[in-house]
Amino acid sequence: MRILVVGAGAVGSLFAARLAAAGETVELTGRAEHVAAIRNRGIEVLGTGAGTFRPTALTRLEDAQTPDAVLLTVKTFHLSAAAAELGRRYRAAFPTLLPQNGLGVEPLVEGPLREASGVDPRPGLVRAVNTIPATLVRPGVVRQAGTGELVLRDPADGGPNASATALFERALESAGLSVRLVHDLERELWRKVLVNAAINPVTALHRVPNGRLLEPPYREEAQALLREAQRAASADGFEFSDAEADRDLERVVRATAENRSSMLQDRERGRPTEVDAISGEILRRAEAHGIDLPRTRSVVRRLASVPPATEAT
Repeated sequence: MRILVVGAGAVGSLFAARLAAAGETVELTGRAEHVAAIRNRGIEVLGTGAGTFRPTALTRLEDAQTPDAVLLTVKTFHLSAAAAELGRRYRAAFPTLLPQNGLGVEPLVEGPLREASGVDPRPGLVRAVNTIPATLVRPGVVRQAGTGELVLRDPADGGPNASATALFERALESAGLSVRLVHDLERELWRKVLVNAAINPVTALHRVPNGRLLEPPYREEAQALLREAQRAASADGFEFSDAEADRDLERVVRATAENRSSMLQDRERGRPTEVDAISGEILRRAEAHGIDLPRTRSVVRRLASVPPATEAT
């Protein structure tokens, strides 16, 4: 199968490497420096499943072949532009995996794809919850710090995108990635958002790896954000007890103790973060129900307005 990976960051590069190793024909697009390193040496994966893998790397989408499936692995704030570019390039819709953090991802892709291609993309859009920890160490080098999984809606439940979901289930499992099928994907999306809302802002603001959230004062800060996120989830129709939410948070922190969260990585590189898709979306949903989340509002403001190099720890 010919697979196009749009967005060669940490997650996109790792998935491209795994799929290429499984025998798929993989092309990925990314920044010039990263692409040059991949062309010269391949993608070097450190940590879990270490090795060197050689997908085709491109700087321009227009140089890619027509794919059988697409992994759209850009950050949420680039999704709409990337979707529009895909639609203009191919004037068609393909099975497209969306493993981004946050809530409300599908509308960011559906509208621009439909407008640019003239085709209804919904049967191909497959939302995924990704917990596989990946860090872009330097151009051409990515680290997988643990195992994690991809969670998909069970294609046996039917629906317009069931065949696209089954396609990705087979491809990802053949690449050695753990896939878990669920009946209630929305709850799993909220489950990850709760954890992200606790881990990412605290690690980004204090510049600490995930494992430090087991210690005070970071633990208390993370838990306070977690409680506010639970209130938003409850208002949205998804109940998580304190015990369940705390177990999820501690499990992820321990499993990814050496990992630097994606939000921290973005700030260290002077790039925008996904705080709006995670904490910002939690805040908007809470406000729609008349719920005030002061700590969440504070971290959204701080991460959106303070330059990465000057934020105090």
